[in-house]
Amino acid sequence: MSGAIEQANALLSERGYAARDLAVHAGPRGKALLKGNKIISPFSDDAAVVLRVVQTLVPADAELGTRLLRPAALRAALDA
Repeated sequence: MSGAIEQANALLSERGYAARDLAVHAGPRGKALLKGNKIISPFSDDAAVVLRVVQTLVPADAELGTRLLRPAALRAALDA
C-alpha cells in the first residue's frame, strides 16, 4: 500500500469515517480508489491526487451527515 493511501485513510479515520463508509484502496494500473457508502461511485485517480481530494475536499463525517459525496463534484472542485 502506498504512503499516500495510508495517509488518506488515516485522515479519513480522524474525520470520523469508518472504513466501510469511506476509504481509499489500491486500484488497477497504479490508481487509488476513494470508495464506500458515503460516495455515490468510486473516485479514481493517482494516489497523490486522491490524497489531495481527501485533504482539501472531503468534510468530516459529522459535517457531511446523510449527504453523499459525488465524484463529478469532487473532480470539478479539484480542477477549479
